[in-house]
Amino acid sequence: MKNVRFSLLALAFCAAPSFAADAIPQRADVSLPLANQLLDATLDACHAQGRTAVAAVVDRGGNLVALQRDDNVGPHNTLAAQRKAFTSLSTKTPSRELSEKARNNPEAENLNTLDELLLLGGGVPLKVGDQVIGAIGVAGAGGAAVDEGCALQAIEQVLPKTL
Repeated sequence: MKNVRFSLLALAFCAAPSFAADAIPQRADVSLPLANQLLDATLDACHAQGRTAVAAVVDRGGNLVALQRDDNVGPHNTLAAQRKAFTSLSTKTPSRELSEKARNNPEAENLNTLDELLLLGGGVPLKVGDQVIGAIGVAGAGGAAVDEGCALQAIEQVLPKTL
């Protein structure tokens, strides 16, 4: 009887790790090397237009992974880039689209009351398949459309290479 109990106990311990492993989801996320590639490509896209900017990348949890800032960019743009990225990640929507929705849809206009969100264009979600794995935010390049354009160009250039 003692051997049977020991065998059942040993079997339970051996089986437990496989159950635990199945319960832990595996998700893509933004690494520091990927964030830096995206930031380099973003600033290159802005520089190609003769513009300077600051760009930030956040991971799927909204944590800042990396940030790059050109010289002579207003200091407020550093926080703006990070908040645009967070806004885009949080809502899984480009921040410019969300800004337009808040302006034009009475049911969404209260989005501007959330301190964490910045309803200005320049934030773009980073997607792998249908999963949002992070976001990039750009500020100071000369307006929402330009900020967003630099980010989109970088995503198009970098993300397909990582898949």
